[in-house]
Amino acid sequence: MSTLDEFAQQRLDRLSDEGLLRVPAETHRLDGVRAERDGKILVSFCCNDYLNLTHHPVVTRAAIAAIEAYGAGSGASRLVTGNHPLYRALEAALAKLKGTDDAVVLGSGYLTNAGAAPCLVGPGDLIVMDELCHASIHAGARLSRAEIRRFAHNDPEDCLKILRDARAGHQHCMIITEGVFSMDGDRAPLPGLSNIAEEHDAWLMVDDAHGTGVLGGGRGSEFEFDPRPNIDLHMGTLSKALGGYGGFVCASRPVIDLMRSRARSLVYSTGLPPSVIASAIAALRVIEAEPDRVRRPLAHARLFTERLGLRFAESPIVPILVGAPDAAIAASAALEAQGYLVTAIRPPTVPDGTARLRFTFTADHTDTEISGLADAVASLGLRTAS
Repeated sequence: MSTLDEFAQQRLDRLSDEGLLRVPAETHRLDGVRAERDGKILVSFCCNDYLNLTHHPVVTRAAIAAIEAYGAGSGASRLVTGNHPLYRALEAALAKLKGTDDAVVLGSGYLTNAGAAPCLVGPGDLIVMDELCHASIHAGARLSRAEIRRFAHNDPEDCLKILRDARAGHQHCMIITEGVFSMDGDRAPLPGLSNIAEEHDAWLMVDDAHGTGVLGGGRGSEFEFDPRPNIDLHMGTLSKALGGYGGFVCASRPVIDLMRSRARSLVYSTGLPPSVIASAIAALRVIEAEPDRVRRPLAHARLFTERLGLRFAESPIVPILVGAPDAAIAASAALEAQGYLVTAIRPPTVPDGTARLRFTFTADHTDTEISGLADAVASLGLRTAS
């Protein structure tokens, strides 16, 4: 029998041999676009700060003012003393953004997805989810103890087939997808899934972490469609386009009240610091006031795909598949040597054999920077690999 240290070291050695060992690299983000790593200034094309609001003066001033008014932390769970006055304003603004009765804010995107499904479905119920949903959605589904079935990526017909086969044997059913898929950048067929949900008495939950703030005029993926699809649970984060931290669900008032009372990841977590909530409120105001900022990330992604002859970008996320983990790491290092920060994404984040470079585009990238990146990618012979 091995000791804990021996067990851990064996696992580390195996991950290293497989090219799957992950080591956080110290990175100083100087502004929305530039980052310093190992003393070198790089142009970052791998951050989810799509609107570059992490350094926006309106947002940072709001955070500083909240610290001065309310202190550094919330002190306890929201159901104890952590529900400081800024929460209500943020939740009202999020509900307005998504066009719902109400909203609830949780500690992170992961905590939101880990808490939503177990609060609403359980044993005897059915979850039908896209096979490429985020790990946090899979975690929440497993915690719910409902039966889980996965449909082929972005394939409403496969979802329909599962429901025809399995729906009748379960009391409640939840269909879960992402508005924009975080590793592939493609959009979900929301109208088709919404119609299927209505036909089969199912609730549709959409994780729009990567669509909120950048699609639909900033309101999210569902606002790209006319008519707008019916969605029961709008999940999102405060940590991508909004530039801060946290997660949320927008829905009807009874659903939100139930989550406030019973979602374990809310009840048993300390509330977010006032500065985080204040910065999110300010970020939403910037999104409303600066429509051109909202428009630019997708436009920049499409400039990149046009330059390289890649598939037309559907979001600010553009993947180029490399295949093997070591090849992705080598490609990332080669781009860094040319002044660009682009992280290699490897299994288990993506399926085996699909290690990739994941490029993200933001409001403040310049056309010159994007063209330079495209030239660097082409010099590596990667442009036909996606």
